[in-house]
Amino acid sequence: MCGIVGYTGKQKAVPILLDGLSRLEYRGYDSAGLAYINNSDISIVRAEGKLSNLSSKIDRRDSLGMVGIGHTRWATHGSPTETNAHPHRAGDVVLVHNGIIENYLSLKEKLQLKGHKILSETDTEIVCHLISEHLKKEKVFLKALSRALSEVEGTYALAVLYLKEPDKLYAAKKSSPLVIGLGKNENFLASDIPALLPYTKEVIYLENNEIAVLEKKGVTLYSKGLKKIVRKAQTIPWNADMAKKDGFKHYMLKEIHEQPQVVSDTMMGHIKKGAQTIDFKEIDSLFKGKKYPFYNRIYIIACGTSWHAALAGKFYLEAIARLPVSVDTASEFRYREPFLDKDTLLISISQSGETADTLACVEEARSKGVKTISICNVIGSSLARASHATLYTHAGPEIGVASTKAFTTQLVVLLMLALNLGYRARKINRAYLQNAVKKLSHLPRLMESILARKDDVLAMAQSYFSKRDFYYIARGVHFPIALEGALKLKEISYIHAEGYSAGEMKHGPIALIEPGSPVVALAPLDRVCVKMLSNIEEVKARGASVIGFVTEGDKRFEGKCEKLFYVPKTVWYLTPILLSIPLQLLSYYIADLRGTDVDQPRNLAKSVTVE
Repeated sequence: MCGIVGYTGKQKAVPILLDGLSRLEYRGYDSAGLAYINNSDISIVRAEGKLSNLSSKIDRRDSLGMVGIGHTRWATHGSPTETNAHPHRAGDVVLVHNGIIENYLSLKEKLQLKGHKILSETDTEIVCHLISEHLKKEKVFLKALSRALSEVEGTYALAVLYLKEPDKLYAAKKSSPLVIGLGKNENFLASDIPALLPYTKEVIYLENNEIAVLEKKGVTLYSKGLKKIVRKAQTIPWNADMAKKDGFKHYMLKEIHEQPQVVSDTMMGHIKKGAQTIDFKEIDSLFKGKKYPFYNRIYIIACGTSWHAALAGKFYLEAIARLPVSVDTASEFRYREPFLDKDTLLISISQSGETADTLACVEEARSKGVKTISICNVIGSSLARASHATLYTHAGPEIGVASTKAFTTQLVVLLMLALNLGYRARKINRAYLQNAVKKLSHLPRLMESILARKDDVLAMAQSYFSKRDFYYIARGVHFPIALEGALKLKEISYIHAEGYSAGEMKHGPIALIEPGSPVVALAPLDRVCVKMLSNIEEVKARGASVIGFVTEGDKRFEGKCEKLFYVPKTVWYLTPILLSIPLQLLSYYIADLRGTDVDQPRNLAKSVTVE
């Protein structure tokens, strides 16, 4: 959630820190601050609200330091005030933090008894004082830092300055992301890759319980026991231009329009057009020598939008590969004592690969012998490193907090996985697979045809943007898409919206319908389309204004829906992907018409890196 940046090198630190923080704004924040070593002291500047408030408080003439750290805070402990904003200081120690210190109250009491004066409400300040306390006995800062961290319970990503070592920047990690960027006579630190893209593509990911010391000349990694570690750098395939708006009003709109290309990128390398097959070498070792059904149990876990993709993936895997699947939100999966053993397969989905609940589930599952596959967008992320195999979505950096292209690429990977496993299990034949490959190759063009009619969706939004409640209904594989459509609307427009299985409306939710209630109905041509016709009649009879998303050429809905949007006719398993696009556009246009902050909606963060 919180954004962290750090720099040590040959340039002035402040401009680089501010630029890095601006590239992490999408993570969500309510205050910001930075610290830099200036002459013989550490200067700290903090501000509530947007980054512009912080920037206006900085005296550029005074900010000459070449070592510094920056932070954007998403409040957990303590209200979003300047006092609670990071960085925090205790004596010669200044740091910023992402994560939650679970035992901070007991540590606070212990430190106060020793004379430490705690100024903020945060758990973060406690770590400053804890390090300072250890410095009284341990004169080597690296050892004092290590001893302090051994007392900390919870999660953390830390960037630390020590005044008596003005050329060094310290970093430490446990279950919160930190990545080191390598430059020439300069090195960088960030909680996410976009902050590093203008400066370097060579990165090293910090692992749990590791400490890094960044200096102008290089980076040294240490294990929990302070033994030096050698780790090769990775090259990130993204570039800074990929994180720009390219003339679009918002990142979200840009990312909606990028979907045909990123879906194509995601399929590339897996679809062998000459042989008309789908290849996933990444998972071969997990299925080699195994007979159908491969594993006794298959779980898919995810959070938020990725959970909706997981629900659709269940339909794909059960219908195509004939594999029984259970889907859970990661935050609940850990605590319901699921049956986990060596005959279990766990599939986890996360755009960032840093979602705390999802990552914790994978780590617990692996400890019980479970084989794990992750579906992820960020190469080298914590989730990818924790999994036996990773299927990357190749959506590129997604800056808008409300996920769009990450969702559709997740659906594509899940579909391709179902086809691959279905063919391995001989539940589909070669003709079925070849036809699916052909249909998938047409998907980007079909997506483009929908985007070309975005003005039709804008006209819908203009008719309904002032409404206070929306209801989304669908059946079968399209039900998860209804849930996702409702989530998108409430995320960025702050309108109350709910998704329902259309067949469940008469079991309670239909009581909410009143004259003029907008009901978004997903009713493409499939085996339950006739049932959807009946469900539309039911809500229309109660006065609902029905907005129908149906298949081209299906005239049965004319006169039954107040507004209609037609999606191209194709095979059943591609329709959920196609329907996602106009629902994303509808949410976007409604939010924009209402004047909300589309890319950075209130109270939300891009990556939920704390439980």
